[in-house]
Amino acid sequence: MRILLDECLDVRLRNSFSEHDCQSARFAGFSGLKNGRLLDSAEANQFALLLTADQGFEYEQNLTGRKIAVIILQGNSLRLKDILPLVPTCKALLATIQPGEIRRIPHKLL
Repeated sequence: MRILLDECLDVRLRNSFSEHDCQSARFAGFSGLKNGRLLDSAEANQFALLLTADQGFEYEQNLTGRKIAVIILQGNSLRLKDILPLVPTCKALLATIQPGEIRRIPHKLL
């Protein structure tokens, strides 16, 4: 699966998804793109999933008809040590998440 990490996430998070084609927004050439344009660019480059920590994402973007899915990681902070515990739940969601779907992974699941 092609996974795009939003700029708000630590780029080292991609190492947790080594079995996938996981790229940071910066590496993919999407630095500075706002959510709508980021989704357009990600879809045009065949990314299937956007990982973000943007808590307002689902209220700002309508994914109806989109070819990309979004997972919002809700760690205690954006520090890698607070996001890494969410990775196993995120990986489990990869098997079931559908295009156009937004799912949240709260830190409470830990």
